[in-house]
Amino acid sequence: MSYCFNLTCHKPDNPDHARFCSACGSRLLLGDRYRAMELISQGGIGRTFRAIDEYESGLSPCIIKQFSPTNQGTTNTEKAAASFRQEAARLQNLGEHPQIPRLLAYFEPNPQMGTAGAIVQRLVEGESLAQQFAKEGAFKETQIRHILAQLLPVLQYIHSHQVIHRDINPANIIRSPDTGIETEAEKLVLVDFSAAKLTTKTALARTGTVIGSAAYAAPEQLMGKAVTSSDLYSLGVTCIHLLTNVHPFDLFNSLEGMWVWQDYLIEPISDQLKQTLNKMLEGAVKRRYQSAAQILQDLNLSQELAPLFSVPSPVSSMTPNTLTPTWQCVQTLRGHWSSIHAIAFHPDGQMLASGGADRSVKLWHLDSDVSHCTLSGHSNLIDAVVFSPDGQFLVSGSWDHTLKIWQLSTQTLTHTLKQHSGWIKSVAISLDGKILASGSADQRIKVWNFKTQDVQNSLDGHSSMIQTVAISPDGQTLASGSVDRTIKLWNLATGEIQLTLHGHTDAVNSLFFSPSGQLLISGSSDGTIQVWNLRTGNILLTLIGHTDAVHSVAISAKGSLLISGSADGTVKLWHPGSGKLLQTLSDHAAGVMSVAISPDRSTLVSAAQDKTIKVWQFI
Repeated sequence: MSYCFNLTCHKPDNPDHARFCSACGSRLLLGDRYRAMELISQGGIGRTFRAIDEYESGLSPCIIKQFSPTNQGTTNTEKAAASFRQEAARLQNLGEHPQIPRLLAYFEPNPQMGTAGAIVQRLVEGESLAQQFAKEGAFKETQIRHILAQLLPVLQYIHSHQVIHRDINPANIIRSPDTGIETEAEKLVLVDFSAAKLTTKTALARTGTVIGSAAYAAPEQLMGKAVTSSDLYSLGVTCIHLLTNVHPFDLFNSLEGMWVWQDYLIEPISDQLKQTLNKMLEGAVKRRYQSAAQILQDLNLSQELAPLFSVPSPVSSMTPNTLTPTWQCVQTLRGHWSSIHAIAFHPDGQMLASGGADRSVKLWHLDSDVSHCTLSGHSNLIDAVVFSPDGQFLVSGSWDHTLKIWQLSTQTLTHTLKQHSGWIKSVAISLDGKILASGSADQRIKVWNFKTQDVQNSLDGHSSMIQTVAISPDGQTLASGSVDRTIKLWNLATGEIQLTLHGHTDAVNSLFFSPSGQLLISGSSDGTIQVWNLRTGNILLTLIGHTDAVHSVAISAKGSLLISGSADGTVKLWHPGSGKLLQTLSDHAAGVMSVAISPDRSTLVSAAQDKTIKVWQFI
């Protein structure tokens, strides 16, 4: 069936492929491409349709939300159009988050043509929590904690964009179709932003329309004055409904003015969760949680998603089309006479080390354009450099099959390690400075005691050369990436493989752990960057933007900025939570081989085959 968009049409049902309504003659394709196939809901805000995009060859499914003219907030045509345009732009911005439906198109209201405003969003396939609840009954504490861990960062994200959802309830939370609520890999998606409101000071001061599901709405929202913590209240009501299998209206004692939900618990829950939910349900805004971050902290919830979905830093407001770049090249370092393959920051953030095809390691101070020291000793290309955490030593790995350890105070070679039988492609040192790991073209990883330089273990498992190794912040796990297109996670204490990750279609060239150690970022010759949840082995995000192999990735100490360097000659900056491309740096004249971020995140550096090092700063 094809449904007519004319709000006054008396017979809106039409054949599937009709172009015009048989009853009123209105066009049946919104924007000549979107066809409404089924009316899902209708109310004061407007109508929602299940639709298809006929422009796409696969007839992609989508959702159309058509707004009622009485919900435009103004009788002035120009003001209505401007207001709707702002709402659409806000939804487009929010839709960059992976747990919010993406905005595909919007159509402004046109009273002269008799058309209402409409937006088109990606259809989120799956089962709502309301549907799951109807089938399975009351939820357990572990499920509620998972819901909070998934949705609180999303609320923190939308609130940081000055938006209040205003209609959080079990029907508007959708589970991913390929996983269950018990698995921590799934993403819960928050849908239906048709009731969303901008939280400007003017808007908050003005009594507005009562919108949202009344049973879940905070007291101030029922009076038309929703605030950001109103969403936290609604999420709290959602949780107690799911825990008790009792409708929210029956969980509130209006005579006493208090919630009595604990009397209806089917299974006991922890005092910690009770206290948290009760604070979310406080009637007085001042006594309620003021931010999603406060709830996450009080519940000690797993933070593996927090670096991804936290409130964006100032950098994350950038777009690829920003007219004035926020990161600019402030220095170009020249000194290598061939391509540069490796670069690293000293722990103090004031010195760099670089290594390349000219077989030399160079040390640089950021206040100078000239290398202050050259370390010579390797007989072939240098592919890896890393400083010890205490800043006293530098380790370099080369195609001459050796590792060299340099003492920085004297700028002398102290040890040469010769256990590999192939090119050394990558080197890593644990944060406590005890473990050194090296990956080689000989398909082996050597795990060394950094103090004694003895080999503690030799790890075999990859079927081709090893391109990259990384050690988790807690020093317990080693990650390795190979030309065999796999990533392996090893228990450093036992040398056993804990997990093998499959997802890239070409060599894995670079690995970087998030600050929490719960996420792993990988860059590949397939041109993509992937973000992995290590507790489940699932891919959280795939970042696409480079047109050639990704050679290097790095993430800032607080997990708020991800950078990548590619054979396409560019450095790209990403917001890790949404996967949004923030900026592309294109000053290099050849492929970028290595990137790094200073400990304080104030400076980025990139090394390339054009024989230069670029120093970038936030301006």
